[in-house]
Amino acid sequence: MTRARVERRARDHPRCAALIRLLIAAVVVVVARASSDYYAALGVSRGASESQIKRAYRKLALKYHPDKNPNDAQAKKKFTELSAAYEVLSDKEKRSIYDRYGEDGVKRHEQSGGGGGGGAQDIFSQFFGGGFGGFGGFGGHGEHEEPETPKAPTIKVDLVLSVEETYLGARAAVRREKMVTKAAKGTRKCNCRQKLVTRQVGPGMYQQYTEQTCEDCPNVKLVRERADLNVEVDPGTPVGHEILFFEEGDAMIDGDPGDLVFVVKTRDDEKNRIKRVGASDLHMTYEITLVEALNGFSKIFKHYDGHEVKIERDGVTVPFDKMTLRGEGLPKHNQFKKFGDLFITFQVQFPDSLNKAQRDAVAKTFAKTKFLPVGNVEP
Repeated sequence: MTRARVERRARDHPRCAALIRLLIAAVVVVVARASSDYYAALGVSRGASESQIKRAYRKLALKYHPDKNPNDAQAKKKFTELSAAYEVLSDKEKRSIYDRYGEDGVKRHEQSGGGGGGGAQDIFSQFFGGGFGGFGGFGGHGEHEEPETPKAPTIKVDLVLSVEETYLGARAAVRREKMVTKAAKGTRKCNCRQKLVTRQVGPGMYQQYTEQTCEDCPNVKLVRERADLNVEVDPGTPVGHEILFFEEGDAMIDGDPGDLVFVVKTRDDEKNRIKRVGASDLHMTYEITLVEALNGFSKIFKHYDGHEVKIERDGVTVPFDKMTLRGEGLPKHNQFKKFGDLFITFQVQFPDSLNKAQRDAVAKTFAKTKFLPVGNVEP
């Protein structure tokens, strides 16, 4: 049913209007969650200030500009994503719509006459000025340089996820303390600059020296303050992958705050004896009884997302036998519906002891059985 038909039915049946509006709102929320995350693209939190968004875009756009990354399709894609994110988040009206309805809501706003951007390079040129001139503004005499503002060091923190969280994706709530600037009594010298001064000291004689000039600013102090963040981790995110939170690190006086970077790690699943292997494979140590090892078996393992995986063997399974289940590993990062493999190593449970009757029965049963030579177990 199209949205127009839904709205028409709501007009015709007022009693259903409230329920239909709720359904439409639910659809909007689902679309919003499925759309691009502009805040994540810029590496800022949802509460980021306008200046913080601007600085994040500046830093990343210069890094991923196509002229600095020739023939790099991923950099070009990233540059386009950054520009789309900045266009929306730097506009108060669009940002408000995006926060409520997501990317789809912004597109509907633009289609209804709300105005849209002119492409990634146009946004870049508007931001930095027209001196860049297309994609050829970098390099040679056209290089655009601005004095670097001091910035506090980047803080890196390990974000350790379970194998299950790595499989399903996770939203980790992180509570921490960081240094922030607060107003203090008095004034201080700030915005200090070095300038070259030339002074005549005699006929035809000149002296050059550097002179520092400063302004008077309100005094500030560094204090420690609690700050909470929600870190979104996609399914199958590789070990070592870095998630940037721009300027969410410690503050510094007369400079920009440092960045906060979470480095993804994966913790073994001790309960199910599963661990991560490489980028997207899993390894499981699976125990079976001696009876199952001798007679074969068929068992069901419930995977992390709830689907059932059949583990089945015919004939004899010797200790440390292996099998591979294709497509039952971790999701491949940023690859839709593609998965790694699950490698299984079998361990056989032996009885603690046998009585005489059992030993006689075993001896009689295997009296004429041919055994595999020691060391000839297939991997």
